[in-house]
Amino acid sequence: MSGTLIPSKSDINWQKVAAPQAYTDAAPNFFGELLQETFALTRRLFIQLQRRPSTLVAGIIQPIIWLVLFGALFQNAPKGIFGNTANYGQFLSAGVIVFTAFAGALNAGLPVMFDREFGFLNRLLVAPLASRFSIVLASAIFIISQSLLQAAVIVTVAAFLGAGLPDAAGLGAIALIVFLLALGVTSLSLGLAFALPGHIELIAVIFVTNLPVLFASTALAPLSFMPKWLQIVATLNPLSYAIEPIRYLYLHQNWGLGSVVMHAFWGDVTFGGALLVLLGLALVALLSIQPQLRRTLA
Repeated sequence: MSGTLIPSKSDINWQKVAAPQAYTDAAPNFFGELLQETFALTRRLFIQLQRRPSTLVAGIIQPIIWLVLFGALFQNAPKGIFGNTANYGQFLSAGVIVFTAFAGALNAGLPVMFDREFGFLNRLLVAPLASRFSIVLASAIFIISQSLLQAAVIVTVAAFLGAGLPDAAGLGAIALIVFLLALGVTSLSLGLAFALPGHIELIAVIFVTNLPVLFASTALAPLSFMPKWLQIVATLNPLSYAIEPIRYLYLHQNWGLGSVVMHAFWGDVTFGGALLVLLGLALVALLSIQPQLRRTLA
């Protein structure tokens, strides 16, 4: 030991020793832990769904019943009342796809609300998470995955009922539309889950919102069938901007971003314009809930 040279503090550059390890590994570790946390929380939600699959089964059976019953109800409707198709099932498919995604996304805040009331959310908030936003991200992934699965089932059933099937690009466009709509509505629902005092209030908001938004859209009838005031309301309804592009895919084999999908009271709405509206809705919803999430998850 007598021959060992012990360096003094002045001889050691502590920044060169410690800084590279800290700064090089910080970002990869953060994103890796965020992905791991999000995956674990998302897996928990899917395990709950596996144990209680009734919500998913009901969410698939209900739109199928809509397609069968409403398709039969308006089977003998006068030609031309629903646009260029005599098949009301083909006309209705777009509305059922969009409304199913909307209703499912509107319920996205309920699992978070129940976690709040049962105390599980408080355990997550005191846990050493890399980012508490993984809680919100996991819920969004779970709901959007369900919405895409339900849309796939509805498209398949509608094809068997005679509504036809869009091409591969059309199916991709439907998936994008469902994704944007579900992302925006899910964000709003999660914001309400953190803002409202309990699940009773959230369920009340869901019940009050569902049917008016449905009937004030083009899901069940075209704009030309509505009175003037309802036409204005329907063209201001975000659901119409998801329904009309999907409906256009069912009724037209040749489509593009410049295709006119809706005649609003201020002018024509193109396919690309409808996508921009849905993208804007999602961005506004995400930005609007940020202050609430920061206060709750801080």
